[in-house]
Amino acid sequence: MEIPTQTQGCFSKGLLFSALILALWLPQGSQAALHIQKIPEQPQKNQDLLLSLHGVPSTVQDFIWYLGEETNGGTRLFSYIPGLPRPQRDGSAMGHRDIVGFPNGSMLLRGAQPSDSGTYQVAVTINPAWTMKAKTEVQVAGMREYSVGAPLPVNAGIMAAVITGSLAVGSLFVGGIAYLLVTRRRKSRSPRIPATEQPELNTNPESGDSNIYEVMPSPVFLVSPISDTEPVNAATSRPPLPSQQAQPENQHYQDLLNPDPAPYCQLVPTS
Repeated sequence: MEIPTQTQGCFSKGLLFSALILALWLPQGSQAALHIQKIPEQPQKNQDLLLSLHGVPSTVQDFIWYLGEETNGGTRLFSYIPGLPRPQRDGSAMGHRDIVGFPNGSMLLRGAQPSDSGTYQVAVTINPAWTMKAKTEVQVAGMREYSVGAPLPVNAGIMAAVITGSLAVGSLFVGGIAYLLVTRRRKSRSPRIPATEQPELNTNPESGDSNIYEVMPSPVFLVSPISDTEPVNAATSRPPLPSQQAQPENQHYQDLLNPDPAPYCQLVPTS
């Protein structure tokens, strides 16, 4: 039985159309199945970042990681060929980054920095005609920096108020102690003057003396003699002693001319 020529032409066209659809669908389906998981999802500065690759077939030729929107030699981080003694080959975009590749296509970025943020793409080569691709966005958060005019958070404001208050109280306390020490030292150095009565001033106009005399209190109690306590009578007062009577002015010369022999008579010669 012969197949008509027209039927053979339609069959060949349908087969070609099906093969074309299958060829276009396989890469799209493979790319949709390949995806990257970030661990952690929001990496911080100096933290390790793992880009885990899922949906990789069991047999692959190589993995190539890129950093950037385009996939070329300038954006290539490294290539990884499983089965080689040295499977990882660094690219021009590696720079000073510390990246380790794994046989399943994943990569580990150690000590991530804010400059490592960007678009990470991976190309998995199954065979020369089949390459799977996936990409993800990575944003590495840096340490929070506050400018001079930026408002501080609530916790920082409370902490600043507590520190300022503590410093103020401490300064007052130290100042009070220093003041007490200084005043006490000054008091110890100054001589202590006991409180005494004010001196009495003798300003009696009847005395006929214009001088002003100060009467100071005696430090000891004075006892007057008995004779001072008795009343004085002018009639019974004793006459002055002869030695106290007034003598003429030439009495001294008369004593020299006429000496008294009484003292010499009392001298007795000794044998």
